[in-house]
Amino acid sequence: MIAFDLDGTLINSSRDLAESASDLVQSYGAAPLSEPEVQAMVGDGASVLVARALASRQLPVDTPGALARFLDIYDGRLLNNTVPYDGVAEVLALLLETGPLAVLTNKPLAPALRILEHLGLRGFFVDVIGGDSRFGRKPHPAGLQSLMRAGDVTVMVGDSPVDAQAAEAAGCGFVRAGYGPGAAKFSTPRPASMRVAHHARELAWLADTRTFDAARVPIVNR
Repeated sequence: MIAFDLDGTLINSSRDLAESASDLVQSYGAAPLSEPEVQAMVGDGASVLVARALASRQLPVDTPGALARFLDIYDGRLLNNTVPYDGVAEVLALLLETGPLAVLTNKPLAPALRILEHLGLRGFFVDVIGGDSRFGRKPHPAGLQSLMRAGDVTVMVGDSPVDAQAAEAAGCGFVRAGYGPGAAKFSTPRPASMRVAHHARELAWLADTRTFDAARVPIVNR
């Protein structure tokens, strides 16, 4: 089984997230946030994004109701601009022939499922685990470990260091989606053994047994 991150790996949701976070801080009287600013804040779940957005505008990070307000704003923008990365559907169809696929995301489950359904991607995955599950959020490995027990997950694909850290903690191989915004958060130089896909279409090489076996070796991301 191959487990995929969602935002920055399967889908480009940067604009909708950025506009939602910007709307949030503006609702408290602060200046708007740019998309690059918000890109640097995403990856660790909605609550962390909200705290970072508030802190960036010198607003109290424990502002009552801020998370609920953000989720309500984002729910209204969820599918305005969000699209799959080019080639994702074709690659998933190819990889599905080699074994089951799953999604492990720090996004809450309800919006994750809504996006996957709307974009026609939900049918590719036997399981979708959101950041509000009982397993907690990446980099905690519990969600990935659950998938590993259920379906022999041996490779995690993601664009962010939290994906790599979860894979390392779970003893799972890792492939970096180098085209996603989270890729900029990796320290340089990256481990020489870390496999990187610079375009979603490049993930097709996981369908090759030899490449898959190389990718399944856990990465020590130090």
